[in-house]
Amino acid sequence: MVFKKLMASMGAGGASVETELHAAETTPGGVVEGRIRIQGGKVDQEIEGLFVGFQAVVEVETQDGEQRRNVEFGRQQVGGAFTLREGATHDLDFRLPVPWEAPLTTFRGVPLRGTTVGVRTELAIDRAIDKGDLDPVAVGAFPAQALILDAFGDLGFHFRAADLELGHIRGTDQRLPFYQEIEFTPPQAYARGINEVELTFVSNEHRTEVILEIDKKGGALSGGSDAIRRFTVEHAGAHQTDWNAYLHGWFQELGQRRGWF
Repeated sequence: MVFKKLMASMGAGGASVETELHAAETTPGGVVEGRIRIQGGKVDQEIEGLFVGFQAVVEVETQDGEQRRNVEFGRQQVGGAFTLREGATHDLDFRLPVPWEAPLTTFRGVPLRGTTVGVRTELAIDRAIDKGDLDPVAVGAFPAQALILDAFGDLGFHFRAADLELGHIRGTDQRLPFYQEIEFTPPQAYARGINEVELTFVSNEHRTEVILEIDKKGGALSGGSDAIRRFTVEHAGAHQTDWNAYLHGWFQELGQRRGWF
């Protein structure tokens, strides 16, 4: 028996955990529901807790260059301590709230290349952590975000890529340890002066902060206030604004000041 417990603590013949999501699509502010099955191994084991959370691949700047790191967010406990008997099966249902700042992985059925999000299950067992597989989740835009993204498409911008950056955007109410940048290439009307536009959403239950940054031909305008636009979208009244006209007006104003037209 002692040998069996030793082997189980090393992952041989011990408990296993599997997670089944009821639906693999959600939105920020939504929920992900599923069922977790813990299968007992060849020996009784003490389960100390069961946890689920989201995980994303985030780019981190280091002295050695840029690295990609798995970052967990929205983690919560869904099960307490109990004894898992040899060969027994234990099922738990869960509801995992999606943070309002969760990054988007898809829009209008098109994957946003560069962003990966999934649900990770962790079983705390015999003073160790057994991590289950990562179950991918498609995170789509909620209505207020969709209005802004649709406006970019209507103006002729094309999605280029998306990534997650570790850090905090100054002056925002950001709560997650990272933020998403959605990059667009400009239409011909703006291509003379603009290399790309980076879009970031920082959302909560009632409103979304939108941060736009222009990357000018020949170099980023990181220091010019006229190359950065911040505005707030109130979710309840987002549909009342003509976002095509709003964005077009800003690009026109910026282009005239910079002599792009």
